[in-house]
This record gives sequence, C-alpha cells and structure tokens, in this order.
Amino acid sequence: MKQNNKEPENRKKRGTQINPKSRFDTYTFVLESDTSQKLTNLQAAYIVDTTKKIITSNESPDIPFDISVNPYRGCEHGCIYCYARPYHEFIGYSAGLEFETKILYKPDAPKLLTRELCKKNYIVKPIEFCGVTDAYQPIEQKMQITRQCLEICAAFNNPVAIITKSTLITRDIDILRTMAAKNLVTVIFSITSLDDDLTRLMEPRAATGNARLKALNKLSLQGIPVGISLSPVIPGLTDKEIPRIIQESVAHGAKFGSYSVARLPGAVKEIFSDWLQHNFPDRAQKVLHGIENFHGGNLSSSESGKRFSGKGIEAQAIKTLFSVAQRKYGLNKIFPSLRTDLFEVPRSNKQLNLFD
Repeated sequence: MKQNNKEPENRKKRGTQINPKSRFDTYTFVLESDTSQKLTNLQAAYIVDTTKKIITSNESPDIPFDISVNPYRGCEHGCIYCYARPYHEFIGYSAGLEFETKILYKPDAPKLLTRELCKKNYIVKPIEFCGVTDAYQPIEQKMQITRQCLEICAAFNNPVAIITKSTLITRDIDILRTMAAKNLVTVIFSITSLDDDLTRLMEPRAATGNARLKALNKLSLQGIPVGISLSPVIPGLTDKEIPRIIQESVAHGAKFGSYSVARLPGAVKEIFSDWLQHNFPDRAQKVLHGIENFHGGNLSSSESGKRFSGKGIEAQAIKTLFSVAQRKYGLNKIFPSLRTDLFEVPRSNKQLNLFD
C-alpha cells in the first residue's frame, strides 16, 4: 500500500486520545501518558486502497438503503461516538486514533463504479454515500473521488442519497442541482448538536452544527431536497437540543428528518467512555447509564428494529420529543422517493458490456 503522509495544514486535534487494542490483535501497546497526549496531534496517513469492488450491499432491515459506495475507509472527522470505528479493525488498524489517522482512499472508485453500473445484472437502486465513512471528509477536497463518482451517477441517471457532516458538499452543487431536477438525489446532514463548543470536542474535524445548517440552506435554495438526521441522540448531552435542531433545520430549508439513539458497539464503548471522563467527568456516569437504558442495560444492541430507536421509557421519551417537535415545525417523517426509471448506460460506456 502506498502512503501519502502530507496532511492539510492547521488541522484540529483528534477526537480520541487512545488507541485501544483491536479485537483481532494478539498483542497490546502500552503508551506513556506524555506519548498518548502527543498522539492526538498525529498527522494522517493517506493510504491507497486497491479494492476491486466499490458497490457494497446491505441486508439489514434497520438501514434504509440497499447499496452504498464508500470512496474512503476510516474518517478524519473523528466523531467520538462513531459506530463505524470497529470496521477499521478488519483491515488491521485500531478503532481509536488509527481510525482517524489511517485513511484509505480508493482512486479506482470511479472506474469501478462505471464498470459495475454497466453490468447486465445490475439492479438500479439509490446508492448511499456513505455507509461507514464520510464522502466529504477533508481529503476529498484534494482527491475529488466522491465528485467523480457523483458525475458517473449523474451520467447514468442512477439515484443517490448522501449523508454528511461536511460543508464541502456545497462544492458539488452543480452536479446535485442537475440530478435534483430529475428527482435523482437527496442530501441528509447529520446534526448532533448546535452547541459549537460541544461539537468541536465531539466531532473535532467535522463542520460545526451551525455551519452544516448554512450548507443545508445553500443546497435547499438550489432546489436540492435536503433533510437531517439527529444521530446519535446522546442522553444527558444532546437530547434536550432536539426541538431546537428541528426548528433551525426547517428554518434553513430541511424538509424531512429522522433520528437514532446512541449506541457504543465494540471498541467504541472504551473510546467514548474515556472521552466522556476527560471532558464531562461530572456527568459521565449519567450519560452512560442513559445509553444503557436505551439498550436493556447494555451500551449497544444488535436487536433488529431496536438498535437505532432503543427501547424502554427513556427511548419512548426521545421518540415523543422528536415527534412533537417534528409536527410543530413541519418536518416530514417520509423521505422523498427517488426515480430509478431514468437509468441508462451512456453510449460511451456500452462497450464495457463486452468485458462483463
């Protein structure tokens, strides 16, 4: 794997301060405290991912998409609660600092996507950008892999749904506007909090919640369908912001929205708990107990139909709070349906069918 260690200048600190042992490791590194502190300022290493397939299928009934494209693996945004962190362990890295600093990029993604869309057995469905990373994390500004993939989807008239925490998406308004005119795109901004001090701690290299609202508004004014995802709702930390987030989102042009409650799978439990003790020691136990109440006494759940919504009295209270605010401010529960009947292999690509 090739590495490009040059990182954009003036970047912020990392989300986590620890690099917990991977579940697949048979050894453990023990770091001195001063060394651990320096690790939070580590530069990211950008590593070529030579994957041969770019469209990933999903069979979980809890996830509202069937196929996705991930131009990157790992995510420099460093969101402390990110459920995707454990996926980094499958490729030999930690769910902690290495998830934020070992960023794999797929330069062949546009070519692979073209090839897969040209296959005779391809079934047209909305493609989600992304499932386990953010398509608009900082390195995308230079690589433009996501933009190239969107250009391909636009050329094929293949619908896409994008979820992001980045304002970089406004760079691609030209493509998104063209697709929106054909009902081929929706954009969802993941907004956890509008407290910028909190988001800088919790999502250190993502845009602040208020910056995301401004980006949302830019897209909305261009006729691009935009919505929000309040994910995750963290009890004792962000739950009371639900009505304000919905109100401000609708005021900035959001038409639809959803939420999910916090869950801490695998190594995320240790990573989030450590972060919580460092930044909110006075309420750490309250927050953790609140998350446990969502999942029957555990910090996570794999129970179908419940892992994102939670269960019990606390989960019902969140559902009620969201529903009341949704009705009050006019946020639609139903996400718009995208067209699949316009799909067509461009003439310039039909020759590729000979090689399938």
